[in-house]
Amino acid sequence: MRTYGLTLLLKDDADVINRYKRHHREAWPEVIGRLKEIGITEMKIYLIGRRLFMFMEAVDGFDPTRDFPRLSELARYREWDELMSSMQERVP
Repeated sequence: MRTYGLTLLLKDDADVINRYKRHHREAWPEVIGRLKEIGITEMKIYLIGRRLFMFMEAVDGFDPTRDFPRLSELARYREWDELMSSMQERVP
């Protein structure tokens, strides 16, 4: 098993933060399925204020450089990613 972490900020807007939480409570099954297909076995997102920390576990053969781009092969994932990106900011 391999582990990965990522941190981002949500936009500083209570409505955005609430929408982000709602979307993740109701994550699209196609997106969850695609994550499993590329080798992600577990994903947890922690939110403190507007800071996100994503923790992922993946199969031993998982290669982020090779496998993360494969997510975009699914149109529904691209739609999800665009929606999530519209609510996020990079950590300075």
